[in-house]
Amino acid sequence: MFVDEVTLELIAGDGGNGCMAFRREKYVEMGGPFGGNGGKGSNIIFKVDEGLNTLLDLRYKKLIRGNKGANGEGKGCHGANAEDVIVRVPQGTVITDVESGLVIADLVKKDDEVIAAYGGRGGRGNIAFATRANPAPAYAENGEPGEIRKVKIELKLLADVGLVGMPSVGKSTIISKISASKAKIAAYHFTTLSPNLGVVKTKDERTFVVADMPGLIEGASLGGGLGDKFLRHIERTRVLAHVVDMSAWEGRDPYEDYVIINKELENFSKKMLLKPQIIIANKMDVPGAEENLKIFKEKVKDVEIFPVSAMSNDGLDKVLIKLADMLDQIEKLPLYEEEEIESHVLYKFERTQPFTITHEGNEWVIRGNEVEKLLRMTRFTTDEAANRFANKLRKMGIDDKLRSMGAKEGDTVRILDFEFEYKE
Repeated sequence: MFVDEVTLELIAGDGGNGCMAFRREKYVEMGGPFGGNGGKGSNIIFKVDEGLNTLLDLRYKKLIRGNKGANGEGKGCHGANAEDVIVRVPQGTVITDVESGLVIADLVKKDDEVIAAYGGRGGRGNIAFATRANPAPAYAENGEPGEIRKVKIELKLLADVGLVGMPSVGKSTIISKISASKAKIAAYHFTTLSPNLGVVKTKDERTFVVADMPGLIEGASLGGGLGDKFLRHIERTRVLAHVVDMSAWEGRDPYEDYVIINKELENFSKKMLLKPQIIIANKMDVPGAEENLKIFKEKVKDVEIFPVSAMSNDGLDKVLIKLADMLDQIEKLPLYEEEEIESHVLYKFERTQPFTITHEGNEWVIRGNEVEKLLRMTRFTTDEAANRFANKLRKMGIDDKLRSMGAKEGDTVRILDFEFEYKE
């Protein structure tokens, strides 16, 4: 089964908790803090596997979860880092963040990989908090929560030339004649239900990859027929070979077919019409095709036309030489512009407003990634830990902001599901 799009939720591993412990040994006075740090949670990494050609393995997965790092222990023992989760995908896989719409990665090369969700760092044990002013801190951190995000995984095939056209114009016959592809061929519409790839070698030993697309109809960009779901596979192609049935089978007008397909390509992406095109005038062995070709040439004068009969393999050699010549002159360019790609440096470290405060009913509600992460990483087992949490909120400016918004002594302040009492 060919699967080329899935949506997944990623939950990277949480960091392990830091340990609060003290050294207690005979003859060792005031041994001091002895709790180790927690280990890092596992990242979720997507990596290219050349042996895959579909996203079928991911089709029934709704969630990929990372593992938590090991907790720190006494005697200064640090917890082990969790092993990263590797998700293997085919070449040509595009990973997009659903919320922002930005491309996380376009994996096209052998062994390409990207961290799609970062594991949380391990919480620090009380050894890490020891200072001259506080040589025996009675608190430790919980591990940092792993990154949570929803992503769309799309496969966009790696092909140099895309065969496009109406159903039953002979695209599958052409690719079966010029390559070793075993495309299904039959005399009914929508025989091709998924893209076919074929490696082509010309008489002068040049090679390139051709993709045969399922047939399009008018309204495909709005979901008609098989819809536009397979057009993503020609986004990487450098040349479009537009196959037109010159026999006018079923009473169709070859020129009208050509115009309709170009319109559907434009509706899908205006970049499609910027790609160099040739026209393969197929089924020239059928009576009436020569007359139809003359009329077609009078209407289309800006695109080179190659008359062929795919069934008898007549004229295809000239088409392949022309395509190879065009590809020799066309540079391979990245699929996405720089502004479409997510910068991981900015994503992880960009400074944003650390919190927002709203008055909802009888309580003040504080939201913000930085504040919520601080809450999750604080272990309220000692007064010293609670005081440290309160001091950090004060340094963020939350106390001043609450005061300026009219908060009074005894008011309820909520962060996530935790409630606190506001004090001046």
